[in-house]
Amino acid sequence: MEFVFWIAVLAILYSYLIYPVLCFIFAKFFGTETSVSALNDEQLPAVSVVIAAYNEEHCIAERVENLLNQDYPLQKLHIFIGSDGSIDATNAILETLEHPCLNISLFSPNRGKASTLNDLLTQVETEIVVFSDANTQFEANAIRELVAGFSDPSVGAVCGELELYNLGTNANKDNLYWRYEQFIKYQESKLDALLGANGAIYAIRQELYTPISANTIVDDFQIVMNIARQGRKVVYHRGAKAREEVAPSAQDEGKRRIRIGAGNYQAFSNLFWLLNPKQGWRCFAYFSHKVLRWFTPHLMVLALVSNFLLATETFYFGFLLLQVTIYGLGIWGIKKIDQGQTTPWFITFIAFFLRLNTALMQGFVLFSRRNLTGTWQRTSRS
Repeated sequence: MEFVFWIAVLAILYSYLIYPVLCFIFAKFFGTETSVSALNDEQLPAVSVVIAAYNEEHCIAERVENLLNQDYPLQKLHIFIGSDGSIDATNAILETLEHPCLNISLFSPNRGKASTLNDLLTQVETEIVVFSDANTQFEANAIRELVAGFSDPSVGAVCGELELYNLGTNANKDNLYWRYEQFIKYQESKLDALLGANGAIYAIRQELYTPISANTIVDDFQIVMNIARQGRKVVYHRGAKAREEVAPSAQDEGKRRIRIGAGNYQAFSNLFWLLNPKQGWRCFAYFSHKVLRWFTPHLMVLALVSNFLLATETFYFGFLLLQVTIYGLGIWGIKKIDQGQTTPWFITFIAFFLRLNTALMQGFVLFSRRNLTGTWQRTSRS
């Protein structure tokens, strides 16, 4: 039982604390920066932006305007938007938008984002495809910066940098954790071990796209890992920036995390090839950054149960009190945060960690039912 306890505790500490340090050290001594070369207007390739939308009446017109205002030659820009069985005013709004760059597809019934993306990609003829979401806003040079990331012909996908914010405060309450994740992505990119991309802002070479299963949930991860499997580099380019509003309530954010959690386990069941040591740094990163994170809720349960069984010894009784205290502080913090109150930074972190892993466990239960579908469960927005 002691073995179970220490394996669980050390695995959690390794993934969240030790791995980022190791990743930084390895990137510093063994990593390389992928070249990024700015292109003038004549050198820029034709680009297609692909967006799958569902019930986005509050932001779809603004999103199109944002894309049309990009610092990119309009004659080389093609925008493909697929409305996947939207039942609000999204379709009506899209039908009023007219521009030579714009290609609108109104699909029915609602089949899910993966099916919509597969259909849209059959219409794309450009070398580079940019993926994004309806509620994302690109900085003016975002597409130009994404394209610059393909200066190296071995690069198959480029992931941009996303800033999350809360409407009204213009800040992200999970900012510390978000910056921590971006730091790790940057180090992994230097090792050619970047895992997936953020669906709000990334680009690929169109010829490398592999259609994804209709029930795929974390489409961005699956699409980019399919490209990595073809032996192409996946890079993280900080110069390509976008902003996106987070869910307005903890309940909405929780639902989103649960579904993403289910999608993570779905991806794990489909990507065993990433655990092959022949994948080099990517195998190391995948196991350390993704697999251990996804199974942290299970490790937390093992650590608590095994600790309870060992609590007859004074040493382990002290550990049990520590665990119970931490969880108690986390639950208290969640209640205070949900009431709109401010908590000390360490309480906020514990609350976030507890909420994140609770959602992951719920996602695991959802995945275990084996009835996952790709149909939309849209997060409410203001």
